[in-house]
Amino acid sequence: MDLLLDAGNTRLKWGLHDGAGWRGQGAVALGALDELAGVLEAAGPIRRVLGANVAGAEVAARLAGLLAGRALTPLWIAPTASAFGVHNRYVDPARLGADRWAALVGARALHGAAALVVTSGTATTADVLDGEGVFQGGVILPGLDLMRSSLARDTAQLPFADGRFEPLPRRTADAIVSGCLHAQLGAIERMFRLVASQPGAVCLLNGGAAVSLAPLLEIPLRRVDNLVLEGLACMLAEL
Repeated sequence: MDLLLDAGNTRLKWGLHDGAGWRGQGAVALGALDELAGVLEAAGPIRRVLGANVAGAEVAARLAGLLAGRALTPLWIAPTASAFGVHNRYVDPARLGADRWAALVGARALHGAAALVVTSGTATTADVLDGEGVFQGGVILPGLDLMRSSLARDTAQLPFADGRFEPLPRRTADAIVSGCLHAQLGAIERMFRLVASQPGAVCLLNGGAAVSLAPLLEIPLRRVDNLVLEGLACMLAEL
């Protein structure tokens, strides 16, 4: 059994893979990483640990300590100019986020045509992967909840809204939620135009806000849970 880790901005997503398929997936808050110990205990023998870390050195050190108790050392991926069927056109390929790199690799493995690879978490990323497997570039914007919290934090009278999407909102809470959703949807749909003319183009959507975004997107769409973990599984198979 192999353990795959996606250390993001607020949560650690984990997956157990036996080489043929997933045997379990889950997530823990970064503030509760000790909960991973229970996952490790229940998993049985683990051969290798591969992860993508954008949470920083402190989180990496805490995870290394947890894993050391089982004589495991995590290997953290680093983006390169070309690997696993994906060519990276970032100006400095090593500066691409490890999570975005893994998601692109997962996208290429799951969908062999052009794709807009969208992860909607604390931040939203929308990355263009053409039909030849070339990552052409992408955007980063605040995620849905981060947009809502910024309005509550930086304005005098706007709350952290628990509203709902409405085409023409007539309550402040609905206006905030609808506006933030429109911002996300507009960015994703505009970025999709860059691949829309390519055969088989689709938006591959994952992340915590996918459940809110998916019903409102008006583009070819496929939801994929834990696309970063999917990419890590592809990488591990070739290591």
